[in-house]
Amino acid sequence: VQLQASGGGLVQAGGSLSLSCAASGRPFLWYVMAWFRQAPGKEREFVSAIRPDGLSTSYADSVEGRFTISKDNDKNTMHLQMNSLKPEDTAVYYCAIHRAWSDRTNAGKVLYWGKGTQVTVSS
Repeated sequence: VQLQASGGGLVQAGGSLSLSCAASGRPFLWYVMAWFRQAPGKEREFVSAIRPDGLSTSYADSVEGRFTISKDNDKNTMHLQMNSLKPEDTAVYYCAIHRAWSDRTNAGKVLYWGKGTQVTVSS
């Protein structure tokens, strides 16, 4: 499976960005999908995850209510709508595939990583 994240950029605090993750290979329908991020000098951290059928989602406390994860199994794509962005959201964002929902927040349990996309939020 190959994953490619896109949609990052530079935005002012309070603004919005939408990230996308496209996959080739096995269908999205089989997997738990997730977003992680890594800021300079920090560990990679969980942002959000969505079940294979798209009916259940999970968010880190830091983004709850501001970010929305979604997926389109027919198009093998996943999205992260980010609103009310803050400077502390600045990071490289990665899409990822997990085998199990219980692993969703664990970067060490990721099966596949996509190349990241930079998100920079200016104050």
